[in-house]
Amino acid sequence: MLVAELLGDKSIYTIGSLTTRFRAAQVMAGITVAFAAKMAVAVILGRAISELSPAIVAAMSSITFLVTAFLLWQKRPLEAGESVHDAERWPRAASLSFGAIFLTEWADAGQISAAALTARFGHPALIWIAATAAMMTKGALAVVAGAGLRHRIPQAGLRYIALALCVAMSILSAMRIG
Repeated sequence: MLVAELLGDKSIYTIGSLTTRFRAAQVMAGITVAFAAKMAVAVILGRAISELSPAIVAAMSSITFLVTAFLLWQKRPLEAGESVHDAERWPRAASLSFGAIFLTEWADAGQISAAALTARFGHPALIWIAATAAMMTKGALAVVAGAGLRHRIPQAGLRYIALALCVAMSILSAMRIG
């Protein structure tokens, strides 16, 4: 499942972008809950999740990426000498991270794999744990990359990069609608 998630996945870029702006622990808190919830839905609903309309899934993803971009744009720039850690609060950062992951990319390779494995072998708790661990591994890699960029690129530049990535992901998602 991890390999399927790493190849061609937009959420890894979203997580990396969020980590350039927020503390790694805040992003990890939000994405952990989001990944666990998405995999729980996949395990509980089994094959039904794979039958979601691709257009609806793509539209939801596109809108969520645009909302994330808007929220990043509305965030006030940091003052000179102000740390990103001082400016951000846990609830906002974790909830934005949660929403950016939970509301995008439904019926992706990871969810369909978890649903199929549950339908084939049973053991929903074991599959949920394994699928969530795979997603968290991907998330942790993106958090490390984003945190590394935060120390190498000026904060103002990171804000525009994160905004551009969210808009690009929205466009890519919208292209899947038609």
